[in-house]
Amino acid sequence: MTIELGLMLAGMLMIGFLAQWLAWRVKLPAILFLLLAGIVLGPVGGVLDPDKLLGELLFPSVSLAVALILFEGSLTLRFHELPGIGKAVRGLVSYGAVASLLLLALAAHLVAGLAWPIALLFGALACVTGPTVIAPMLRTLRPNARIANTLRWEGIVIDPLGALFAVLIYEAIVSRQEGHTIGIFVATIGCGAVIGALSAWLMAFFLRRQMIPEYLQNYAVLAAVLLAFSISNTITHESGLLAVTIMGIALGNLRGVHIDDILDFKESLTTVLVSLLFILLAARLRWPLPDGMLGAGIALFVIAQLVVRPLTVAISSFGSGLNWRERTLIGWVAPRGIVAASVSALFALRLDALGVAGAEALVPLVFTLIIGTVILQSATARPLAIWLKVAEPEPRGVLIFGSDQVARAIGKALDEAGFRVVLADDDWDGIRQARMDGLATFFGNPASPHAERHLDLTGIGRLLAVSTHRERNSLACVHYRQEFGRAKVYRLRNLTPQENTDRAALAGSLLAPPLFDEEMTHGRFAEMMRDGWRIKATRLSNTFDWPHFIEQYGSNSVLMFGVEEKGALRVASAKRELEPKPGWTVIALVPPMGV
Repeated sequence: MTIELGLMLAGMLMIGFLAQWLAWRVKLPAILFLLLAGIVLGPVGGVLDPDKLLGELLFPSVSLAVALILFEGSLTLRFHELPGIGKAVRGLVSYGAVASLLLLALAAHLVAGLAWPIALLFGALACVTGPTVIAPMLRTLRPNARIANTLRWEGIVIDPLGALFAVLIYEAIVSRQEGHTIGIFVATIGCGAVIGALSAWLMAFFLRRQMIPEYLQNYAVLAAVLLAFSISNTITHESGLLAVTIMGIALGNLRGVHIDDILDFKESLTTVLVSLLFILLAARLRWPLPDGMLGAGIALFVIAQLVVRPLTVAISSFGSGLNWRERTLIGWVAPRGIVAASVSALFALRLDALGVAGAEALVPLVFTLIIGTVILQSATARPLAIWLKVAEPEPRGVLIFGSDQVARAIGKALDEAGFRVVLADDDWDGIRQARMDGLATFFGNPASPHAERHLDLTGIGRLLAVSTHRERNSLACVHYRQEFGRAKVYRLRNLTPQENTDRAALAGSLLAPPLFDEEMTHGRFAEMMRDGWRIKATRLSNTFDWPHFIEQYGSNSVLMFGVEEKGALRVASAKRELEPKPGWTVIALVPPMGV
């Protein structure tokens, strides 16, 4: 039995990895493939029976996994960012979310025949999008910046807020089912809020004073989250999810607490938990579905897609400055994700055990909505954006990995040439200086899970890896080669070909072509700038062509970029020598005498 259990869990991990990998390859939300894998293993193939596999451990395992997922999601909510996200987003995550909740609940009550408490819970779960489904869709959708920012911020903010709505409604249902008074319900909410806030304060106290070594901080936060969840549940039944949600929101907004490494760890852990959890949850679906559930699920999906979302977007974005084309596309795109699937399954388990009527319908209805929105919107959003004329053309912008003097100089030159430039690095001093130079920045590793959710790649189509870390440059090239294509990823050498080992040189050549010329390295570029070399942009003409440029500024000038007459960027590299033509704007590193 132990071997069978171990083999099954290992197989689920591998299947989860393959689902995540496939989602990365085709740029679709991973939740779609995870749910389909669970359905194939469970109700279709009969290979996986979670209740038999885990027995009494199923509910505690799902509960702890959902607690960590909710904590990680709520950790990303930053109150100080809310005033700057725009009127449309504020409307979508406030009165728009409430309107969506009530309309979806009404539809569930009328179409699926759910009692009002379960219908309201369905509405709370179904009104939530999320970064894990929005981010992959935006990469293929490529809308204009206003649409992309609205959808991205809506997903980030409504993820924890929607979870909070769902938890509060769930607490009310449980209190009513168990015959609790309103006083006990309020006590349950109060206990969860107090324990969550107190846990966040204690963890911040230890982190601020460096009382926990760095290598144990992730472990400490993981243990604290699970302990807060369990203690809260022990004191007042079913208050643990509220406690971890409050803990995440509080810890993410306390000053003086550096949580970026913790967030990266939690996101990596969440990837594993989500992979296992959704396969397990989908495998528990019973096929055929209960009478009328498939038809009711499809009907609710149609209502959510064609009525509820467009209506709430119209209400929320009124007077926001978005035009009707932008509001139409936003009203079409609202894929459901992790919170809806994981929390609905956990609540269904608990409510079914309590004998709440209609609880068995919660999971099939939510899962049908998730699969329907992800498939339909992934297939139709890009053509709709093109038809509405709100799709971005071929991305021209440049993502630069690095923020030192070399990276900033390259970024400034491209920015002045009219290209969108984002500098990404986890060196705060460099990022701060780049911001002072007026450049767009992302503080963090651009190849991290955190960047997957928060790095805005709207209009970005190339990567220049120019940091001082050779290995991390290579990782960034591997990561973005799939995102942008092999021909749109470049690196600035850290070592000359003579200094490189044969193996390192071969690996580097396979990852991305070196920037500028065979002998150019990061160290040489920095040294030339210290010696007075400067980056010069000049528009060529028939009377002043590239040979004239070389004659004026010196034959040792280093050609970096060329901008064609129509605005296309050409990158000079050791593998691709440019031949600038009249009408181009050339960007070159020229010696002091040429300035």
